Amino acid sequence: MNFDTWMLFFIAYLAITLAPGPNVLFVVKNALQHGYRAALISILGNLSCQLLIVMLVAAGAGVLLAQSPALFFALKFVGGCYLIYLGLSGLLAKDKSTKQAPQRLAQNSLNIISIYKKGFLVSASNPKTVIFLSAFLPQFISAEQSVAQQFVIMFLSICLIVTLIHLLYSYIARNIQNQLQQSAIKKYFTKIYNSAFIAFGGALLFSQRGN
Repeated sequence: MNFDTWMLFFIAYLAITLAPGPNVLFVVKNALQHGYRAALISILGNLSCQLLIVMLVAAGAGVLLAQSPALFFALKFVGGCYLIYLGLSGLLAKDKSTKQAPQRLAQNSLNIISIYKKGFLVSASNPKTVIFLSAFLPQFISAEQSVAQQFVIMFLSICLIVTLIHLLYSYIARNIQNQLQQSAIKKYFTKIYNSAFIAFGGALLFSQRGN
């Protein structure tokens, strides 16, 4: 992959990543609740799923998914329900956490595996990602060079972009939270991002294949 092609890919994927979605929301949520360590673990879970997706795209699974309406619907249904579940469980947990905040924070801060798994599953929740990347990534592949090497370069670029953008959103959100530390608005933050998970899940469930 020559530099011009890589730069075009980098800018295009950067623009895509700048649009907030469930992955960004999940990282920011953990950054606000548990700090940057949890945010990095969330990003690691996300990127682990992205690695699997890139490997599937390289193997041609995206084409199979695009041609199988039943499989696509099943994955979309499971993914949408999972996002809604995350939102609802977060909203319900809010009421229980007020009196037990110190104890829950101590427990959650050690739950690295759970954060990682949820980061992976949030990233895997939308089957359209596989179809999109199966159409997007090959545009930057040159048949004159090693295909495997080019996929590795693109994945490493994805890792850099995702990590930088998600941490940037986390930094901005934490600064806003600090500014609102003494404000009544702060208590609505959890409701806002958990409601957004429900909205993302609902949008996924009721979306059409072409959207």
